[in-house]
Amino acid sequence: MISSKRGQAIVGRNRRAAFLLLLTLLASLLGPAPAARAQTPTPPVYIQNLLADMTPEEKVGQLFLVTFLGTDASETSQIYDLIVNRHVGGVVLQADNDNFVDAPDTVAEAYRLIHDLQQAEWQGAQIVGTDSAGQPSRSVYVPLWVGIVQEGNGAPNDQILSGMTPMPSAMALGATWDPQLSEQAGAVLGRELSAMGFNLYLGPSLDVLEQPGAASADLGNRAFGGDPFWVAEMGQAFVAGLHTGSDSHLFVIAKHFPGRGGSDRLPEEEVATVRKSLEQLKQIELAPFFSVTGGAPNPMTAVDGLLVSHIRYQGFQGNIRATTRPVSFDAQALNAIINLPEIVPWRENGGLVVSDDLGSRAVREFYAPGGGAFNARLIARDAFLAGNDMLYLGDITASDTPNRYETVLQILDFFTQKYREDPAFAQSVDAAVARILAAKYRLYGNFSLSLVTPLEAGLDAIGGSEQVTFEAARNAATLVSPDAAALADLLPGPPAFSDRLIFFTDTAVTRQCSTCLDQPTLAVDALQRAISRLYGPSAGGQVLETNLASFTFNDLNNFLDGTGGEFIEPDLERARWVVLLLTDSSNDQPALIRRFLSERPDLVRNKYVILFAFSAPYYLDSTDISKLTAYYALYGKTSPFVDVAARLLYRELTPEGASPVSVPGIGYDLISVTAPDPQQIIPLFLDLPPAAAPTALSTTTPEPTPIPLFGMGDTVVVRTGKILDHNGNPVPDGTVVRFNIGLSGETGALLRQEESITVGGVARITYRLEQPGLVEIRAQSDPALFSEVLQLDVAQGEVAAVTVIVPVLSETVAATPVTPLPVEEDEFITPKGTPTFGGWFLFLLVLAAGGWLAYWTGARLQSPRWGIRWALCALLGGLLAYNYLAFGLPGSESALTNGGGAALIGFALAGELLGMVCAWVWMRRVNAPVSRSG
Repeated sequence: MISSKRGQAIVGRNRRAAFLLLLTLLASLLGPAPAARAQTPTPPVYIQNLLADMTPEEKVGQLFLVTFLGTDASETSQIYDLIVNRHVGGVVLQADNDNFVDAPDTVAEAYRLIHDLQQAEWQGAQIVGTDSAGQPSRSVYVPLWVGIVQEGNGAPNDQILSGMTPMPSAMALGATWDPQLSEQAGAVLGRELSAMGFNLYLGPSLDVLEQPGAASADLGNRAFGGDPFWVAEMGQAFVAGLHTGSDSHLFVIAKHFPGRGGSDRLPEEEVATVRKSLEQLKQIELAPFFSVTGGAPNPMTAVDGLLVSHIRYQGFQGNIRATTRPVSFDAQALNAIINLPEIVPWRENGGLVVSDDLGSRAVREFYAPGGGAFNARLIARDAFLAGNDMLYLGDITASDTPNRYETVLQILDFFTQKYREDPAFAQSVDAAVARILAAKYRLYGNFSLSLVTPLEAGLDAIGGSEQVTFEAARNAATLVSPDAAALADLLPGPPAFSDRLIFFTDTAVTRQCSTCLDQPTLAVDALQRAISRLYGPSAGGQVLETNLASFTFNDLNNFLDGTGGEFIEPDLERARWVVLLLTDSSNDQPALIRRFLSERPDLVRNKYVILFAFSAPYYLDSTDISKLTAYYALYGKTSPFVDVAARLLYRELTPEGASPVSVPGIGYDLISVTAPDPQQIIPLFLDLPPAAAPTALSTTTPEPTPIPLFGMGDTVVVRTGKILDHNGNPVPDGTVVRFNIGLSGETGALLRQEESITVGGVARITYRLEQPGLVEIRAQSDPALFSEVLQLDVAQGEVAAVTVIVPVLSETVAATPVTPLPVEEDEFITPKGTPTFGGWFLFLLVLAAGGWLAYWTGARLQSPRWGIRWALCALLGGLLAYNYLAFGLPGSESALTNGGGAALIGFALAGELLGMVCAWVWMRRVNAPVSRSG
């Protein structure tokens, strides 16, 4: 009987699904869906079947990510009700909501909570209830999203503060300029989050800090850097690591799309504004997002979703006087971005668009300025109709509801009612839910509780990958000021055993939960303890521990105010080293450093003043920096970074990193730094196809690569080697390179100039062989003006033999490019070493002159008759020389090629001289007296 009723229920649900599909079709004819979903492809059959089995409540629930208080997921909890009865699609765990417990159980209890949440979803799908017609029915089982923000560098950017491997900040990874390290860090984080059961990661941040340092919009070390290309490179690698480490069981949502690096304030507090057109955004802010969507080189580097931030854009469509609504609520602006060609392929392949926190203070200030009525239903509807597939509700509380839970219920009811009443809205919901279901299927392949909940044994590997973070810290460490050469003079060595050191640490307290114990963001004696551990009595004895003293910035502030810190002044007076540890600028700590150095210069005079910035490096101005002996940037404050600071202070490590953002205080401009280094000689190569590899069975001796042969009209490919920037890294993709192609000889005329752009630091052009001669190819990439020279010696004939000559240039290069002097052709000798017509005419003139000279000589010595004989002999000698040259007998070509016209005259004179010698011998014999025998 029950089976019969269940079968009738299934038939009834299929009929309702068919009816809904018909309504959807009619709605599509009456009115279009939002443009952001207009290109959504038809979902697979299994998704369509799943949709057909879902009630409107189940479909609507899939749209929402919610938060909740505490760690209780039992049947009496509010979150259980939202999961089982209201079918929300996912949850986000936060430290501020007390979703985690204190150490040492933080990781284990997080695993238990996630397991309970997923178990609740599974159990809810097993409950047999009744549908609207009174027939038995069950909910469709769809795994929950369980998300987290874990950006690295501890509080406030991390939610889990203990138990996991302490991860480097994004800027620390950017300062390494090494995508492999970024990928390794991503793999560690992906593996550990996945082992706990998280399947959704809100990150990484792909914001570009184009103009860092503005206190109103400072992202600190949460961004990879300030160059769009390098943010893209490091972001791609980090995303690939997250996917690899989690075995592709982590849904990665990049933020803060479409980019807030150029905003005028922090969007968490108030809706920020970016004053750029869409075309400008595509060059800077959007470029990293393109690289992980439509421009991703492979699926592992592509994000699964984009988190849309609440940012307004002034001048978005070119009118500087027009400002959009926050793009997360502006259908026209969001559609214009989502439908860009760089994003459309990713979107068509299932990429999701997720709203940022709809319960944030910025949204409340925008919709209800001055504390007015806050309508959560309207806000959620606007965000959905703007084109967001999923809505992150966060800590959203409407004015007419007592708490977050009641507000979420209100929003769910509103969406469900609108789904039933508005076919166009229902069509949009179905399209979004189809995308969400497809994304969850890609994550697991099948909806099964055993696939969704990882084994508890995986927790044992969490927290054991600190070496990766140490490598990132070591490679990120940057000497901001002075340069290495000046530092060697200012700071000849590490602290001596007898030196006294005083540390001032920028520290604050945080908590894992509201009832948990306080813990410092950076302990006041963190660096002191690291130095004692690494260089104290049990580790080489370089430090006398009684010579170390540590104070907080609060102590320093009280000392300057005269309200405390009575031990600071005597310790400063005795200290040889003053070490300042800066963690951020949240409470204007840079101003405290500025005040200390300017108000009490007597306490730091003739001392070594060292600053370690465990944050972004751009908070101090040039005057502040000039008062420091050394200024290092570490970009992170977790224990591996503190250890690296200790090793830098004791000169065990040499800083290898470089700031990934501009630092105005030292004139470090990122655009200039990432431009080609003018001190390099750009390598040039003829890009030939690789030679065939010898077979395994081959026993013949490999022959040298033959000189390549090209027919006239063929093309050759010329490429540069890797062009390096001022930090020794490959220049960003898109760097312009000019190839100059000219002839060697005559005036060294420039045949043409071609421009190309770099990919992976390398640029290429193709050149068509159109004429014989010595062709020279050079390359320039401003401000790098010099390159090696490729000389293509193209011989005459149907086949051109190309010889590649790469001269070895000395390291001392002139300040300006030097054009080789043209080699002038001899007008009497051809390049083949034979006389030209002019050469033969010159030869005849020399013969005539020599014949006249021979006639004059013979006539003077004997008689006019002998003068004629001398002239004839001289001409015969000259004709012999003519024949020697005409037949190209040995030595003639080289003599003429090297000697030119002078050699030709020499041959003519030599022949005539030989003839005159013969005439003289002849004359002597004829005139000799005849002897008579007796």
